Amino acid sequence: MDPKTSRVELLQGTLDLLILRTLAAGPAHGHAIARHIQRTSEELLRVETGSLYPALHRLEAKGWVAASWELSEKGKRARYYQLTRLGRKQLAAEHSRWDAFARAMGLILNPVEGEAK
Repeated sequence: MDPKTSRVELLQGTLDLLILRTLAAGPAHGHAIARHIQRTSEELLRVETGSLYPALHRLEAKGWVAASWELSEKGKRARYYQLTRLGRKQLAAEHSRWDAFARAMGLILNPVEGEAK
């Protein structure tokens, strides 16, 4: 498998999880999703428009989010995204996988005392 392909898939999967998690709190438009991810991550994660909207379209095509046009808090038309039932199931599955991955990485990066580093 090409290393570049693996990297892109990992990044897309991570972004998908971040979007799904953000939408678990309720419907939001793209800019609000990006702002929430940035703010919640203490400015460590920044989602660019060129990555966000293709991801939102991909999630919509998979049936994980639904979109509709509404007026934003500033009175402008904006496309709002919300989690579907299928999206909630996917969020739970991805969250579980991420927890297992994070645990495995923690075990490797922080070996038990007495183990060679």
